[in-house]
Amino acid sequence: MYLPPHFEATDPAALHRLMQAHALGALVTQGEQGLDANHLPFEFDADEGDHGILRAHVARNNPLWQEVKEGQEVLVIFRAAEGYISPNWYPSKQAHHKQVPTWNYAVVHAHGRIRVRDDARFVRRLLATLTRTLEAEEPAPWKMADAPRDYLEAMVQAVVGIEIEIDRLVGKFKLSQNKEKEDREGAIQGARERGGEALANAMQGSVPEAMSPAAAPAAD
Repeated sequence: MYLPPHFEATDPAALHRLMQAHALGALVTQGEQGLDANHLPFEFDADEGDHGILRAHVARNNPLWQEVKEGQEVLVIFRAAEGYISPNWYPSKQAHHKQVPTWNYAVVHAHGRIRVRDDARFVRRLLATLTRTLEAEEPAPWKMADAPRDYLEAMVQAVVGIEIEIDRLVGKFKLSQNKEKEDREGAIQGARERGGEALANAMQGSVPEAMSPAAAPAAD
């Protein structure tokens, strides 16, 4: 991933927060048929391994779990707020017209090695953990015990677990850090007025601490 220094996100806590808040990751693998991508909800455990562990499950009918090799290098992409930024939102555009459209976003790339876990106990624990996390804000959270036992067992047998030990995390938060203060504020306002509240909030919190706007490169 192309990563200019002014967009690089290196704080592990910030990267972990993005992965946990946006749990649907794109798992990219290389098999005999070439590149493949599967979109899966992941459980992330930051306390295991040097950089954390990702766990997910796939349908037993999905050839992914049979095609990947044990320990094979894979990539999981997590994406948070994103959206189009119009040059019309920059006050400086009205003065010199030296602005162009761009797209802002925040992503984390998790590089690691995959292991298949065709293990009913692993799958049950994973499903229970994911359920507790994703149902936490529901007024009456669904629990695995709510389903008939034989039905639930059939569902467990229909999926296969996977586990990815993360080797490194790469974060890119492209959120107008390379713009002057007035232009950044204009872009935040423009995003917010067009329904991009999450993107506007991310941009609001992205002001670089160690680099003044004047020192930031102008190109995206």
